[in-house]
Amino acid sequence: MSVPLPVSIFIVEDNAWYGELLEYKLAQNPDYSIRRFTTAQACLDNLSDKPDIITLDYSLPDGTGDQVLRQIKERLPEVAVIAISGQEDVRTAIGLLRQGAYDYLVKDEETADRLWNTVGNIRKQLELRQENTRLKEQIGQKYDPQRAILGESAQIKQLHSLIDKAARTNITVSISGETGTGKELVAKAIHFRSDRRDAAFVAVNVAAIPRDLLESELFGHEKGAFTGAIGRRIGRFEEAHKGTLFLDEISELDLGLQAKLLRVLQEREVTRVGGNSRIPFDARLMVATHRDLNQEVKEGRFREDLYYRLLGLPIMLPPLRERGHDILLLANAFLKEFCSQNNMVPCSLSSPAQQKLLQYNFPGNVRELKAVVELAAVLAENDQIQPQDLPLRHGPTDMAAPGATTNESLRVQMANIVQRYLDAHNGNILQVAAKLQIGKSTIYRMVQNNEVRIR
Repeated sequence: MSVPLPVSIFIVEDNAWYGELLEYKLAQNPDYSIRRFTTAQACLDNLSDKPDIITLDYSLPDGTGDQVLRQIKERLPEVAVIAISGQEDVRTAIGLLRQGAYDYLVKDEETADRLWNTVGNIRKQLELRQENTRLKEQIGQKYDPQRAILGESAQIKQLHSLIDKAARTNITVSISGETGTGKELVAKAIHFRSDRRDAAFVAVNVAAIPRDLLESELFGHEKGAFTGAIGRRIGRFEEAHKGTLFLDEISELDLGLQAKLLRVLQEREVTRVGGNSRIPFDARLMVATHRDLNQEVKEGRFREDLYYRLLGLPIMLPPLRERGHDILLLANAFLKEFCSQNNMVPCSLSSPAQQKLLQYNFPGNVRELKAVVELAAVLAENDQIQPQDLPLRHGPTDMAAPGATTNESLRVQMANIVQRYLDAHNGNILQVAAKLQIGKSTIYRMVQNNEVRIR
């Protein structure tokens, strides 16, 4: 149960009796700390105490409500000011509200009750703001590179250094690496260390969106722009305003949209599909791909001018097989988290199991390691994982059958992991999708293609 938020309130009222009435009413809540002032200057002299709420009499001996409100807002923009006046003048009320007053109350026999309700509403907003701040701090800690990107190898230490440098500026960041190496995790780590951390992090997987819908997804559309456009929709660039836009699998963008993206990045403004207005945006851009973009340019599948526009600070993520004992460090971290989340007795890896992991090539990289050790924790007979509990399809060094491509080997490996999870969870596709952090539609397709079975 959450602890009630204490609220500091200033009452500015030159009528002693009326000020006492308001104080008596609000003091019924023990969480309200109240101070009363009879002049505007006395209130202004104490603003360094940073009250949460100020009730402000419109007619004070040393200043009118609009004058005092302006001075308060200049020094404390976030404070909630409730103007209280003896006159019911709509123009006065509108003027104060436009200046930033939270509410305008007319003095009558019901003012104290209305004030009580208004202060209660403000308190709820303050609690939500405080909770939002706390959650943002937790997210920032979650994506702190030292916590989120574990490893002691030279490659990971260099990666931490690059993340720190990227976070200091708004330079475009291009992240490359094999599937499963943690490209989006790196992008989030940079965002939550940057001065844009309080704004949105918007991620778009270019390869996962049909090409005929991608332009609308990125740039938005106006009502009636195409069949099915029943209303206006803002695009991801607008959503990411003041924050970060992360475009994953950028190499999958077709050439036509590449040209439009280049123009958007050059002009720093978007035009919604079916619209004419140019909408400026301020978003930091990060992109990722598992392909060699330079090679894509050479082969004519990616525009050279867009390539140089996106290159920015390049970050290459190492495959897990090149990170040595980071494999065990990550495996133990995944095991600890999985056992904690599932109320299981903590598991450990036996020495033979550790050797099996170190000798394995991990074509699916960190994502595969996480799936492997979590399933091993489920399959293990006791609190120590043995080699036979590790669902590695191939031998330690023989990753693919003769004649098989790397992509085919990875697909078979993925099917093997999904099958084991389906068996362990009685064919519950939704549960398996959540555990493996993959889309349920991916598993349904694998079932339809007879790659896995519901037994």
